[in-house]
Amino acid sequence: MTPAPDLRLIVITDRRLAGERSISDIVRVALTAGAPAIQIRDKDASARELAQLARALLPFTKAAKALLFINDRLDVALATGADGVHLGPEDIPLEAARRIAPLPFLIGCSTDDPARARDLERDGASYIGCGAVFGTSTKDVGGERIGIDRLREVVRAVSVPVVGIGGVDETNIADVVGAGAAGAAVVGAVMASADPAAVTGRLLRGFG
Repeated sequence: MTPAPDLRLIVITDRRLAGERSISDIVRVALTAGAPAIQIRDKDASARELAQLARALLPFTKAAKALLFINDRLDVALATGADGVHLGPEDIPLEAARRIAPLPFLIGCSTDDPARARDLERDGASYIGCGAVFGTSTKDVGGERIGIDRLREVVRAVSVPVVGIGGVDETNIADVVGAGAAGAAVVGAVMASADPAAVTGRLLRGFG
């Protein structure tokens, strides 16, 4: 049986929030502080640019025994040897992705609907990304804010890990934990922080 992945904290990259700092530097600091997973997300980057960043980060994630995910692009994830991909509703269907990339390759999928989460689990999703829990400014989701109760419903609907995403930071991580989520995915909380190591450590302590 494949052991459950450590998804307590997925640090998602964002070039805009990183400002003048390099993505690699912020990721390395977060990994040093114990981040168990990194997701490369850049809607404006080409496949080549995503692959270059993935290859630059992989030595650091592997050294830290952390996971590296690519957002949206299964082709880039497979070509670079990343640990997994995160698929949204507009990406390649999960069933097709799972045929191309059998276990132990990890495939995360996004939904805030308990019934859809059950379908995704049945079709081979490794985990469910559920949000936007508290709202978000890093994705165009029309001001969506599903709240803790909906996160809890999704957690109870499936046996695979559920990761809360959307506006998660140090002020509300305890609510995500209390809802039973296996982890949280964060963007601005780490990428925009002046001290990403300290923030990463404090977020991780929320999950024990």
